[in-house]
Amino acid sequence: MGLLTGKTALITGASRGIGKAIALKFAKEGADIAITNIADDEEFRNAVKEIGQYGTKTKGYVSNAADFADSQRVAGEIIKDFSGIDILVNNAGITRDTLLMRMTEEQWDTVISVNLKSVFNLTKAVIMQMVKRNGGSIINMSSVVGVSGNAGQSNYAASKGGIISFTKSIAKEMGSRNIRCNAIAPGFIISEMTDKLPENIKTEWINKIPLKRGGTPEDVANVSLFLASELSSYVNGQIIHVCGGMLT
Repeated sequence: MGLLTGKTALITGASRGIGKAIALKFAKEGADIAITNIADDEEFRNAVKEIGQYGTKTKGYVSNAADFADSQRVAGEIIKDFSGIDILVNNAGITRDTLLMRMTEEQWDTVISVNLKSVFNLTKAVIMQMVKRNGGSIINMSSVVGVSGNAGQSNYAASKGGIISFTKSIAKEMGSRNIRCNAIAPGFIISEMTDKLPENIKTEWINKIPLKRGGTPEDVANVSLFLASELSSYVNGQIIHVCGGMLT
């Protein structure tokens, strides 16, 4: 349909999973794509090739989203290479799950830096050029855990809850500049991360979901496309749960 023809999207952490699915969806809809990854590995290079099959301009950049200076650098390179950024998807994220009584300072700091500080870093890096372009869409990847909390994930929940508050604040700051900021809160999404869980745990999660299935990266990509396109031109500061009804 070409919903994003003429747009350039920057998607962080897009070598696999949800980020890659979003990049593929956006490219299929006509967007030029810049993706980042912390390492220049085979998986990342293959993702760039796969995304590029739709014929739009596609380029990968090695960058640490948790590092402020590096985020400024890579955003500057992308703006130069693509003449601007219309859509930012802050997708980079990690987990370091354990109960608080066992959690180390490093486990806390690492998750907060990669998941939350990266959202500040990249948003800060692209916002002024979005102002100059008189518009843009920022999509932040939160989680249902950021809404409800979860035992053994206090660091992850704190980072994802922080993203929700950040999203609402930026929506209020930048709405008058035609820049929209929304977040997606995925639930139990089938991925490499969840594949490692024991079968009984996966079954327990799925039994809590009214739709009785785990979500897919494509389910999240579809909502991302809505938020990136003009279909959501009057949607700002919202948190959309993609969880099969797990949180209602």
